[in-house]
Amino acid sequence: MALGNGIDELAAAAARGEPGALDALLAAVRPEVLRLCGRLLPNREDAEEACQDALLALARGITRFEGRSSFHTWLYRLTANRARSTYRALRRRWQLEAGGVPLPDAADPRRTSVVAGTRLDLLDALDHVRPELAEAVVLRDVLGLSYREIAGLLDLPEGTVKSRMHEARRQVRARLAGSGD
Repeated sequence: MALGNGIDELAAAAARGEPGALDALLAAVRPEVLRLCGRLLPNREDAEEACQDALLALARGITRFEGRSSFHTWLYRLTANRARSTYRALRRRWQLEAGGVPLPDAADPRRTSVVAGTRLDLLDALDHVRPELAEAVVLRDVLGLSYREIAGLLDLPEGTVKSRMHEARRQVRARLAGSGD
């Protein structure tokens, strides 16, 4: 994780409303937020859009940061949720522009990389599991948080996080395999 203790202090100052702290925080975390969005959204423009959404959500929600987890862990959760929301909005926009035609079942290998197609398939599969399960998978498998970090962030016992991970992975595997379970 690229963010350090100085960021935690800056986040605390921004949460208290100290002048200039929010602008400095946004400038400091933008590269990391963009990197995280890029891990979920294969298209650079889509990742940029999700990054802007995440930074706006951060600016609006910083006063709710309570410090129960580290700031970067809180930021990872916020960013993952915004990237998933951006994906859903982009998918809806595409469907409207395509006249209600659904997205293709699989990524077209002539138009996207294998990695990009895999991420799109994963985002689609995550959209079909309960939000609390999808969030756990994104935090663990995409963003690389530990079970302990996720438990602290979600205010859950570590065993509950592991249970959610197990069920989410089962459902995602089934969806990716085409059974839609």
